[in-house]
Amino acid sequence: MLLVVWRAIEWKTYEKEAIEQEVVQFDQLAEEEEVTMTMPPDAPPPPPPPPPAPEVIEVVEDDVEIEEEVIESTEVTEEPPEIVEVSEVAEAPSEEPIADVPFTAIEDVPIFPGCEKYKTNDERKACMSEKIKDFVNSKFDTDLGAELGLSGINRVYVRFKIDSKGKIVGVQARAPHPRLQKEAERVVNMLPSMTPGKQRGKAVGVLYSLPIVFQVQD
Repeated sequence: MLLVVWRAIEWKTYEKEAIEQEVVQFDQLAEEEEVTMTMPPDAPPPPPPPPPAPEVIEVVEDDVEIEEEVIESTEVTEEPPEIVEVSEVAEAPSEEPIADVPFTAIEDVPIFPGCEKYKTNDERKACMSEKIKDFVNSKFDTDLGAELGLSGINRVYVRFKIDSKGKIVGVQARAPHPRLQKEAERVVNMLPSMTPGKQRGKAVGVLYSLPIVFQVQD
């Protein structure tokens, strides 16, 4: 009895139209499930691109003029420095000139005429001093002291230069009277030209000092 009651409760009735629709739908699904999908065969790969056409080289005859295109440079360059034209170039002296040298320190003393036979500096110095003293004594007017009213021993100091050509230049005298000074300058300027003195093998000016001493008789 329980089984019959349970089956009665579970029992459902459906409309005929709904049942037919459901059946149709299930049938359609079944038919769709039976449809087999066929994949198309794999497509062949595309053909490779054709090789590039060979470059055509045009042969030009030697006598055909080819117009070349000039490509201007776009690179920015600095302006070249201004060129200054040099009109004259002064030659720099090879060596500095040697200053005048005192007679006592000269390497090669000047040679007074008549002293050429001596070879050493000491001999030439002694000969030159003796020749100058004799020359001045023979030319100096010693009577001038008495005329000026001078007495006793009188001294006149003379300084001059024997230049690089052997000439007497720059005579300066100091005496107790202007007339004695002029006389001393006159006599020394009469000295003959000499062979110039040399320092390091070059002719230079030589400074010479000469004291003139004379005595006035009372």
